[in-house]
Amino acid sequence: MTGNHAFRGMRALALSLSLGLALSIGFAAVAEAQTKIRMVLNWKYEGPQGMFFLADDRGYFKQEGLDITFDQGNGSGAAVPQVANRAYDMGFGDINALIELAAKKPDEAPIGVFMLYNRPPFTLAVKADSPFKTPADLVGHKLGGPANDAALKLLPALCSATKIDCGKIEIVAIQPSLREQMLMQGQVDGVFGYVTTIRFSAKLTGIDPDKQLRFMKFEDYGMDLYSNAIIVSRKLAKEHPEVIKGFLKALNHGIKDAIAEPQAAIDAVAKREPLIKPAIERARLDATMADEMSHPEIARIGIGDISDDHMAKAIDILVKAKELPRTPKVNEIFDRSFMPPLSERPTSVRPAS
Repeated sequence: MTGNHAFRGMRALALSLSLGLALSIGFAAVAEAQTKIRMVLNWKYEGPQGMFFLADDRGYFKQEGLDITFDQGNGSGAAVPQVANRAYDMGFGDINALIELAAKKPDEAPIGVFMLYNRPPFTLAVKADSPFKTPADLVGHKLGGPANDAALKLLPALCSATKIDCGKIEIVAIQPSLREQMLMQGQVDGVFGYVTTIRFSAKLTGIDPDKQLRFMKFEDYGMDLYSNAIIVSRKLAKEHPEVIKGFLKALNHGIKDAIAEPQAAIDAVAKREPLIKPAIERARLDATMADEMSHPEIARIGIGDISDDHMAKAIDILVKAKELPRTPKVNEIFDRSFMPPLSERPTSVRPAS
């Protein structure tokens, strides 16, 4: 009887060890199966990027077998060549810079797979007490912007839309951290950037953007363009479509969470950049959702997708304004086949108060 008990005990112990070993091997296999992806963001860590970090912190990328590394960016326009030259697998960058590259070097250009900013945030900011009311008033004056700023890169398109001579405007490259101060000190007469970036960066430096700044939004001058999208290398899209699908599924989950819990998104940013001012970044996130992410068309097509007609018109605006060598087709710029179905994507963006 004792021998039988001993035998059964040893058998149970062996089975338990075998099961434990099998589970360990299984977990190791899962860990090894994590696909490493390097992604460059559009800018330094700020409120609107909370949707990426929330998806990461809540394990949505890992659930899709992905190990994501996010790097701070140096402007939305810079993300496009960084993905094109394979320094990064993915980027959060300006689709207009992608259109320009596709027109010039179609074989090198990445492709957009998920549109986040379906309204153009591009602006030219001037001092509110200045005599400059329209872009035409700035002919013969000095304007500044970071070298990789997407709005600055669209100056030829703005000049075309407003029928002014770009050649009569002096452009000065400035450091992003000095943009608002240089404007207020009169070193330049206007600065390029995203409305939300300039508005909230101004607040951080003690400038009241509602009283001290005036914004000339490109959208008000006929430039109904798309802006920031998830872009991927064509090599990744061709060889590993499941990676892109998994990434977008996870990001879509993070976007929905950020809409429902915007403060959680800000907390996720603060984990990576403790020096942020949470109240300012919360306001920046809310403004981004209410403006850049709220084109009326999303009620019909959902966050992530585009209207082919809208994109075709945007491409035509850029080709004409920049005198590009060819007109890329919409499917050269954007591929919707990787994104979650419309039934799973938000069709409105209304942050909680």
